[in-house]
Amino acid sequence: MPRYYAIVPAAGSGSRFGSGRPKQYLNLLGQPLIHHTLAALVACPDIDRVWVVLSPEDSEWERYNWSELGPKLETLRCGGATRADSVSNGLKAAAMVAADDDWILVHDAARPCLSKEMLAALFDELADDPVGGILAVPVADTLKRADGEQRVAATEPRDGLWQAQTPQMFRYGLLHEALEKCREVTDEAGAIEALGLKPRLVRADATNLKVTYPADLALAAMILRGRK
Repeated sequence: MPRYYAIVPAAGSGSRFGSGRPKQYLNLLGQPLIHHTLAALVACPDIDRVWVVLSPEDSEWERYNWSELGPKLETLRCGGATRADSVSNGLKAAAMVAADDDWILVHDAARPCLSKEMLAALFDELADDPVGGILAVPVADTLKRADGEQRVAATEPRDGLWQAQTPQMFRYGLLHEALEKCREVTDEAGAIEALGLKPRLVRADATNLKVTYPADLALAAMILRGRK
């Protein structure tokens, strides 16, 4: 039976957030934001190991106590300049335990509201899928394309459009091959698509938000409080 592993790339600076420190370490309900992200993964009984990929220069991680997350969590200080670099480096480190047919879940460090129901849906729908897939939500809002003066240049049709989320789940061997061949992508599904394959879209919901701007942090707190 294939095993499940998770990689959390956490070498970014979170520059769009506008904070003086990486956003994954901002306070969220008394813990660093990334603590909630990692807790959701290590709590899943189907996931054997969780690797968090840090920048070699990360000075924040050691300021916190991560012991309550248990032995599943391992740190890798091999983060790269891009997300694709960090995930690829994490995959190389995982080679000592992961087989080609094992599943790899790549999850955003700043996506702290992943629920066990979303993980279960991902596992169930992709169990026998030959490609793998991602959590996503259909685009509901009207989309506007801006011009150089921040005025509406066009209205884009939203039919068939989905907003990609994470985790994105693919077989170890396939994902490793995809990222070796294509690094100019913003998510793992993009690398798989570059091989000519079509990842499956597994429907999640908007509570699985990524913290990108300050208002998102308050929304994440509301979501997590509501679950408790």
